[in-house]
Amino acid sequence: MGSMSIAQIPPKSQAIVTRNRFDIRKWGMLIALVQVDPSPPTGSGFTDTDWLVLIAYFLTLAITGYLLSRKTNQTTEDYFLGSRQMPPWAVAISIVATSLSAVTFISVPESAYLGDLTYLATNIGMILAAIIIAFVFLPAFYRSHSASIYELLETRFGAPSRKAASTTFMIGRVLASGARIYAGAIPASILLFGLDKGTDPENLIIAIAILTTVGIGYTLAGGISSVIWSDVIQFGILIGAALVAILLITGSFTVPISQIITELQTGGSEGSSKLTLFDLSLDPRQSFSLPACIIGFTLLGVGSYGTDQDLAQRMLTCQSAKAGARSIITGILLAIPTVSIFLIVGLFLWIVYQRPELTTLTGESPTGDSVKVFLHYIMTQIPPGVRGLMMAGLFAAGLSSLNSAINAMGAAFIADLYRPMVTAKNPNIPERHFVFVGRLAVVGWGIILGLFAIVCIFWKNSNNETLINFALGVMGIAYAGLIGVFFTALFTKRGSTRSVIAALVVGFVWMIATQRFLYDAIPALHTPRIEYFYDIHFTWKLTIGVIFTTIICMLGNRPNQDTDRAAPQAA
Repeated sequence: MGSMSIAQIPPKSQAIVTRNRFDIRKWGMLIALVQVDPSPPTGSGFTDTDWLVLIAYFLTLAITGYLLSRKTNQTTEDYFLGSRQMPPWAVAISIVATSLSAVTFISVPESAYLGDLTYLATNIGMILAAIIIAFVFLPAFYRSHSASIYELLETRFGAPSRKAASTTFMIGRVLASGARIYAGAIPASILLFGLDKGTDPENLIIAIAILTTVGIGYTLAGGISSVIWSDVIQFGILIGAALVAILLITGSFTVPISQIITELQTGGSEGSSKLTLFDLSLDPRQSFSLPACIIGFTLLGVGSYGTDQDLAQRMLTCQSAKAGARSIITGILLAIPTVSIFLIVGLFLWIVYQRPELTTLTGESPTGDSVKVFLHYIMTQIPPGVRGLMMAGLFAAGLSSLNSAINAMGAAFIADLYRPMVTAKNPNIPERHFVFVGRLAVVGWGIILGLFAIVCIFWKNSNNETLINFALGVMGIAYAGLIGVFFTALFTKRGSTRSVIAALVVGFVWMIATQRFLYDAIPALHTPRIEYFYDIHFTWKLTIGVIFTTIICMLGNRPNQDTDRAAPQAA
């Protein structure tokens, strides 16, 4: 790889770079591009036109970040909640863009390529979760008037409960978003180092570092407002890239679409249909069986949108609970056609590589990890310029996950931990101090997320799972305890500080203990029954964990009378 140092930059430009070396919002995204030699690496297939498209994308982000940063964020509500003035439609798109991420772009086509359409049925659970969030969780959150959803727990169980839940969220968000950044680094690494070396660990680490630097810089620009509006832009690029792929693939078909459908109907394992939408199996090891989609994914949706500050924070940027409810329901419904588009991409890629005689395309089929199937098509079959647009879509997905996560963790850190600690000693601290510390928290969390994304390179390989199951499973580690605690707070009058903390600890330990890598690392566990348990889908492990933690949290003594009165209001 070639590189350029500051000493090699012309004197006039060098002065600009030196003078603005700490102004990340203007230069952070361009630094990554300056470091990369625009000549395509071996096997990348990238041309000068593709690089121009990518540069145009980064410039668009830089300009929007600058325009948004011109509005002064004088309070933490401005920075972390957008002054509660964000339009519901933009919040809905941001919810979809953040929840789908690069995992959708890469692994949803892989899911259809290897299997069928049953992943789409997970939206049943997500719709049920959205209804619960809209009518139960959001009204309680808006009544707390806080930048953090965990203030509700302080009202019910006391300040230590709020701090414990917020800490659990931050740890869990590091795990979940780290996995997503790892997924987003895969296409970046392939772009920089080629298809043959793009998934090598040392190259993935470099790609993670670049994504992390760019994401931190953009998030610093304008807080949650810049994150939401950039999500809108990035979502458009993401969907546009997938639709272009579908048009190009269908244009290569040499037979009627009816014959393509016939091939898909018999192309699954043992002659099954790749167009299967519902898996009626009762086997808990099946990833997207209908029972798992209805039960497990409902709980996963409640955890994602109701107990996770990352996504819940977006709904709190709307003017009211009703507007926030519209945003979550719209966002979930919008996710259905979005996921469908990427599943269609996977089905058509199966035709391209498994039934090539039905197309005009030539070239080798992807080898090795199936997660690269869409990336292989992009880098070898897509025309110049369009290829750059698609890789921009992948960058968009990766950055969306990072931007939202570090902003949400910064908000939780300030609202739940830092502000209560310092105002207890000095209640007159000016608001600009918390905005400044919030920005520092964004940088700190961004670095931590990048480091954990590196860990995910090796974790995913040890679990031997598809990328989508790995990412979703890691995301649920913190949710078992948080869901149990919020269920207790909103639907009962039970619980105490001790039972809340116990539930959070038990939920976290349970989800970690059920990870496959532990089974592989401990020979004493190697029995058929224990192996069967470790092979069940993560949604069932989450369901068991939620049952455990809800019971544990409800074992706490009834709170005092004042807190008791708060419970019905929260519900």
